[in-house]
Amino acid sequence: MSRPGPLPFLAIVLSLLGIAGFIFLFVRDFNIYWLILSPVIFVIYQFPAFVIFWLYKKKRDKRDTRDTQDEGIEQDSSEMEKGDGEGETGKES
Repeated sequence: MSRPGPLPFLAIVLSLLGIAGFIFLFVRDFNIYWLILSPVIFVIYQFPAFVIFWLYKKKRDKRDTRDTQDEGIEQDSSEMEKGDGEGETGKES
């Protein structure tokens, strides 16, 4: 299995930075407006991490699908090379 690459780590860093920015807004000047808007602010700060992680999963799924298809092709060709003759003519000798 190959290494995941930089995208998951970048998503984690962006997520932590988003949480830090969210806390910074609360600590600076907490009032009822921040409390009401906090879910929206949290989503805005977490969105870059979500996009990076989504791209990573999309890339990983594409790679896994390609690897699975390649394994299927190799398996089919090895079965054809065996040539045990099952089901080729439909008659028993």
